Amino acid sequence: MKAPKVTFFHAPQSRSRGTLALLEELGVDYDLHLIDLKAGTQRDPAYLALNPLGKVPAVRHEGAMVTEQPAVMMYLADLYPEKGLAPAIGDPLRGPYLRWMVFYGSCFEPALVDHSMQREPAPHATSPYGTWQEVLDAIVTQLTPGPWLLGERFTAADVLWGTALHWTTMFKLVPELPPVREYIDRVRARPAMQRAEAKDAQFLASQA
Repeated sequence: MKAPKVTFFHAPQSRSRGTLALLEELGVDYDLHLIDLKAGTQRDPAYLALNPLGKVPAVRHEGAMVTEQPAVMMYLADLYPEKGLAPAIGDPLRGPYLRWMVFYGSCFEPALVDHSMQREPAPHATSPYGTWQEVLDAIVTQLTPGPWLLGERFTAADVLWGTALHWTTMFKLVPELPPVREYIDRVRARPAMQRAEAKDAQFLASQA
C-alpha cells in the first residue's frame, strides 16, 4: 500500500526554500500548502493550531507534524531511504551527518543572529556555540576537503548548508571565503536546486 503523501507548508523566499530543494532532490510527490508571509497567513488560527510558532518549513505526514528545518529534512531524507540522501544507521557517515544537521540549528543560527546584531556571546561555559569565529572556523574546516560536507557523498546536509550559506553570504552575514563560495556554487549548480529556485520564483509571483 502506497504511503500518504507529505503535506509541505512553504513560504516563498524564506528558509523553507531549502526543504523545497530537498523535495526536488528526492523527486517525490507532495501536497503543497503555500504560506504568504507578507499577508500574514502564517498567523492564521488554522495554521497556528498545527504549528504554534507559525514558522516554515513544516511538513505533515500520517498525522504527525514536523517543524524546524533540520528535523524536517532529516525526516524527509529518512522517509525515502531509496533516494540515498541520508546515511543509514550503521553507516560510518551517519554520525557526522546527524552532527552537521543539528549543528545548523544548535550553533550556526544562534551564533549568526548574535553576530549580525552585534551582541556579545555568553561566556564559553554557558554559550550554546562558543564564539561566532569558532563556528565559522568549524564550517570552513569541514568544507575545505570537498566536494561536499561529508566528502564524496552528497546528502540532505548539503541541501541544508548549501541553501543556508547562499542566503547568508548574499546578505553579507557570512564572509565569502573561497571554500564557502566554491561549495555554494557546487550546490547551486545541481539541477534540483535550479528547479527549486525557478519554482520558488513562480510561487512568489502567484502571491504578488
